[in-house]
Amino acid sequence: MSPAAASSATIAELYSGHHGWLHAWLGKKLGCSHRAADLAHDTFLRLLGHRRTPDLSEPRALLAHIAKGLMIDQWRRQEVERAYLQAIAHLPEPEAPSPETRLLVLEALYRIEAMLRSLPARTQEIFLLAQLDGLTYPQVAAQLGTSLATVKRHMRAGFVACMAAL
Repeated sequence: MSPAAASSATIAELYSGHHGWLHAWLGKKLGCSHRAADLAHDTFLRLLGHRRTPDLSEPRALLAHIAKGLMIDQWRRQEVERAYLQAIAHLPEPEAPSPETRLLVLEALYRIEAMLRSLPARTQEIFLLAQLDGLTYPQVAAQLGTSLATVKRHMRAGFVACMAAL
C-alpha cells in the first residue's frame, strides 16, 4: 500500500471513529449543527491535505486543535466581511458593488488580512502606518522612535509578503 493510500485509510478510520464526537463538540461550541457539520468536514479535509501523516496518538486533541484553528479562521473572515459590508452600506444604490465584485473584494481582503497577520507585530505596525495612514518613512521613524533604515527594512518585508500573497 502506498503512503498516500495508507494515510487515507488511517484518516478514514479516524473519521469513522471520531466524526460524531467532533460534530457534537463543534455543535456545542458554535450553537449551530450546520456550521458544526461544515467545520467537521473541513477538519478532515485539512487532515487529508497534510503532506505528512500527523501524529495520531491523541486523535481527539489533534482534531480539536485543527477545528479550533478553522473556527478562528472563520471568525476572522466574518470580521473582515462585517467591516467591508459596513464600509459599503452607506453607498447609494448605483455606486454599490455587484455581488460578484463584493465576492472578489472580500477574497482580496481575506488574503490581505492573512498576509498582515503573518507579519511580525513591528512590521505590521510600520507597514500600516505608511500604507494606511499615509505617513512617510521619516514620519514613521520619528513616530516610533526608530531609524529610517529600520523602517525601510520592515517596509521591504511587508512588500515581499504582499508579493507572496499574490
